Amino acid sequence: MNFYRDLRGDGLSFLIFTCKSWCDGLSIPPPDLDEWRRKLFVVEGTILMSEDEWNTYWPYIDNVWSHRSTQKSKKGPFDPNKKKRKRTARERDLCEMKIKVIETTAPVRTFTVERVKREIVGGVAVGTDDGSGSGGGGAGGANAGEFHRHTLEESDRIKRNSMEKELKKVQVSFYFSAGGGGGDDGGGYLPFVYDSHISSHRFYLPTTTAQQKTYHKKASGLALQTVKRHSKPNDLKLFSSCFCLSPFLLAGTYSNIQKRVWIALEVKGINYQYIEVDPYKKPANLLEINPRGLVPALKHGDWGCYESTVLLEYLEDLHVGQPLLLPHPQIRANSRLWCDHIDRHIVPRFYRYLQEQDPAKVPEHEEELRVEIAKLVNNADAVGPFFLGPFISLVDVSIAPWFLRLRRVLQPYRGWPPADENSRLGVWIAALEESPPVKNTTSDDVLYLESYERYAENRPNTSQLAMAINAGRELP
Repeated sequence: MNFYRDLRGDGLSFLIFTCKSWCDGLSIPPPDLDEWRRKLFVVEGTILMSEDEWNTYWPYIDNVWSHRSTQKSKKGPFDPNKKKRKRTARERDLCEMKIKVIETTAPVRTFTVERVKREIVGGVAVGTDDGSGSGGGGAGGANAGEFHRHTLEESDRIKRNSMEKELKKVQVSFYFSAGGGGGDDGGGYLPFVYDSHISSHRFYLPTTTAQQKTYHKKASGLALQTVKRHSKPNDLKLFSSCFCLSPFLLAGTYSNIQKRVWIALEVKGINYQYIEVDPYKKPANLLEINPRGLVPALKHGDWGCYESTVLLEYLEDLHVGQPLLLPHPQIRANSRLWCDHIDRHIVPRFYRYLQEQDPAKVPEHEEELRVEIAKLVNNADAVGPFFLGPFISLVDVSIAPWFLRLRRVLQPYRGWPPADENSRLGVWIAALEESPPVKNTTSDDVLYLESYERYAENRPNTSQLAMAINAGRELP
């Protein structure tokens, strides 16, 4: 039985990434991969592939081609010149090159790949070149539409192939199934990126500009359950977002800040209505409070306000539930001082470390962040487990989102080592992870990993915060 597959080049291709040996079959590129990529991109003459060769090399090139049709033979081989029914399709600016893949299953399974001859329409040949796959154009000639209108390198920018997609799934699955433990022993974070052209680096989880993640519109995990419990109308409304920055939203603040207010409400046990905000579709009642539409924001009856530090003070002034600041004036002042330290010194260094693209500079930023965290830890209660001792206070609410992202973001993207569980920092982080107000406002790990991808790649126009970090300015 034969199969005929008509594939069309859409200017889409891939970059090849592999990781450490624990990625099993994805770990080592097959031999002569570059040569096979070129052959299956240019398709000069007829290429006969064994089943093993097809299964090995086609997944590395499959996204250069989009599947157009499949025909199954019931009465022997197909006649490639057989007249087909007339079809009408919309005009699209696509590569005109097409190939056919003939799969033969008897006596042995083989695959034959060759170009589809194209007719000249109006005497114009679109996208002809010298057969090197370097693109170009021309008029006339018998090979109209038989060459790519783009280079393989141009294709590499646009879309990842099946092997890279599968590798990304394996990496994310491995990371989280390993519990986030890190190190070169293969347990946890993903320290190496390889391909046939790029040297290995310790600090980068493999990502590409192709198929970038869309922003998350709602919480997940325990945070989603908390959202549902607080979905009923209430006089006190919290406008928030699971991640308040979309890839192209410049007028944004960093999402961890808004989580502080949410944690505080849970600590105090105040009843409220949670309103999830899509940064592209801001509700009118939020814009009435904050014309910029930024979260967090609170509406209490007819009154509304925004800015997380102001909102935390407001909740404290309601004198409802567990206080976040102790009555003693000096302790209150000291707590506010260390909250300021978090915003001025820890948060900027977190993002500077995450956004750095030069591997030579990453250790420097890592050490700067470590030093600022150590200052905070050294001024915490010696026994803990929280900043002031056995109970959560304002400082814990302020630092919790960042401590949780050490494992969820910095560890997979930059190889941040986990804290010793017996150290003061390790005890503090463990207590926050197990604290119901923090745990119940935390989404699944994948949400944070995907949401911070744009920061880890330092994409242009990620946010005002990212641009401020790159420019060395104060955070917005």
